[in-house]
Amino acid sequence: MPTIAAVRFHKIGKLYHFDASGFPNLRPADYVIVDTSRGRQMGQVITFVQPEADGDGQERNYKPIERVATPRDLLLRQAWEAKELEVLILCREKAAQLKLPVKIVRAEYSFDGTALTFFFSSDDRVDTKNLKREMSELVRANIEFRQIGPRDVAKIIGGLGACGITRCCSTFLTEFSPISIKMAKEQGISLNPTEITGMCGRLRCCLVYEYEQYVQARKLLPKKGKRVRIPQGEGKVVDVNPLKETVFVQIGEAQFEVDRNLLEPLDELEALEKKAKGGCSRQEGGGCTCGH
Repeated sequence: MPTIAAVRFHKIGKLYHFDASGFPNLRPADYVIVDTSRGRQMGQVITFVQPEADGDGQERNYKPIERVATPRDLLLRQAWEAKELEVLILCREKAAQLKLPVKIVRAEYSFDGTALTFFFSSDDRVDTKNLKREMSELVRANIEFRQIGPRDVAKIIGGLGACGITRCCSTFLTEFSPISIKMAKEQGISLNPTEITGMCGRLRCCLVYEYEQYVQARKLLPKKGKRVRIPQGEGKVVDVNPLKETVFVQIGEAQFEVDRNLLEPLDELEALEKKAKGGCSRQEGGGCTCGH
């Protein structure tokens, strides 16, 4: 069975799997050189995983790790990283001269400086051919421009979220989950855009964190408007607190917060009583001999 290493190319990035069978002494935290769709890259081994099967149930083929990174490779990467800010500023100046409606967010050299990738954002699709030609005349590297979305921009820029701590996307999120307004509604969060929108202008990633707990908790509670009986009397549910498993019941002018175990759903009870009085529909006249 092959040894599969999970490799990360950025501090907060996705894990990619490579065959490490040729390097029995490889350990987590080691740096390796691998072949990717963007050319040869340097990544860090984070952990080792079990091989996966492909769609046909056969053992999946993994690209092999080319070699373990040497001290020279690490020094080369540091040297090229030090030049990224310089070429980023230069690219922004050229984009402004060409009047391209883009925001150049990041410049990233490969570990050996042979490839240079510019990450940019824009509201529309942009033709970067002229900008690429201008930069190719100034920088000796294989240049690529990659358009990214608002969430990826926020991830790169970093900063503080509305909660006052560093943004989740810049701290630990390696992938973005689909998020919908339904998640905010399920948790009873105000739909005010300032309350549910992140710094990226999209719905906040944290809306998904407790969504499943709210969904499960609400299944145990009556919905708003339901008639219930509580120790204080009969009333109507006006609100729920899923995490506490309590409901707010209005009786006249008074409102009570009651644990779900103290509730009796009147609508359901009345429906059961009506069914019981009606007898069994399987027998003429309502008499029952079917045992149901």
